[in-house]
Amino acid sequence: MKILILHRVPYPRIEYHRGIDHDLHDVTYLGKQAAIDTLPAELRCHRVTRPGEASAYDEAQQWLARSPQRFDRIISMSEYELLDAARLREALNVEGASLTAVNLARNKLDMKAAVAARQLRVPRFMALDRYLAHEGQVPWHGATVLKPHSGASSMDVSIHQQPACALDEIRRKISDLSLRIDEFQVEEFISGPIRHFDGLVQNGRILTLLSSQYVGTCLDYMERGEPLGSWHLETTAPMQAWVSAALEAVQIRNGAFHLEAIMEGDEPVFLEVGNRVGGADVVATYELATGIHLPSLELRIHVEGEVDIAPLTEQQPNLGFGWFVFPGHTHGERIYQGLDGADELRACPFIVQWNELQPGASLPGHVTYSAFEAPLAGIVKTYEPLQTKAWMHTLFSRVRLTANLTSVA
Repeated sequence: MKILILHRVPYPRIEYHRGIDHDLHDVTYLGKQAAIDTLPAELRCHRVTRPGEASAYDEAQQWLARSPQRFDRIISMSEYELLDAARLREALNVEGASLTAVNLARNKLDMKAAVAARQLRVPRFMALDRYLAHEGQVPWHGATVLKPHSGASSMDVSIHQQPACALDEIRRKISDLSLRIDEFQVEEFISGPIRHFDGLVQNGRILTLLSSQYVGTCLDYMERGEPLGSWHLETTAPMQAWVSAALEAVQIRNGAFHLEAIMEGDEPVFLEVGNRVGGADVVATYELATGIHLPSLELRIHVEGEVDIAPLTEQQPNLGFGWFVFPGHTHGERIYQGLDGADELRACPFIVQWNELQPGASLPGHVTYSAFEAPLAGIVKTYEPLQTKAWMHTLFSRVRLTANLTSVA
């Protein structure tokens, strides 16, 4: 089988060899140089570097015009190139998720409309152009959230707490940042803990699922430099049924999923969903708790069509795992000096992994959840979920990046 992979996520995050037999299949990786450089030297594959000046779809078509060939599968494991892969599949008549289905799992306006049509609760929302045309009149009270309808990692998301000021604040942000109105939406702000649900679905049936709850928020991580983490908790039968209904609504029928919901009491309010694995250490903690490596099984589903993971799901997940990550992009200095308040926690027996930059290393200037780039990231395992939650709160309250007079512009 000939397989084309639009390669964007660093290879160690996916470990493609665990899901695709590179000796059996003819695999081509197409990506920018930085991504191609993450491929293991010994991996049997074709490496094609694209300039990165246009979309993956456009540059794949340019490459294929110079080097015509056919593929049996076209795969992307990146949120940002799922649509490119779908467009290529459609253009080249390759089987896989359609452009319509992939768009439904990328466009937050379309996905929320689809979920609401199944009588599942979503925040009330509208396209930004409609909001502006109606002079900020919305059918909800309280705070309003501005966000891209196809974004990720809380980029360009903002919360406007005062209804009387929201319209002017949103207009100013759009103008100051030269943002495109047609790429944004607004929705009502709903307060409550945020959960994420991760797993695999095959032919519309959930094969495996874990529930987690965040400590902190992605928005506070991005804007305020607050740490972020999550911990596994039990998945109830009603919650699994809700996840299944949401996935069906947005036509995610095969592969991995990362679904987020705001909990208002015991009721989940749909937030968003991606047809991909979660970021940070979602994959690593999932495997530790279940023995299931989400990316490799997702690849097998895409390549083989049917996989049997029943032996891996016979035992209940080992709850008590959690992951945490500290950002560096908002820190006052650009050189990592160390941590304050970490000595006791660094040696805690609950620590499974503790990944810390070496003093003197450059802090990332961009938003990243990667354990290889963030100043501190790790995995913890306690005896039960609520203990993991409490431990993480302790970590976040005690540990800070060291501030130093030395800085580099």
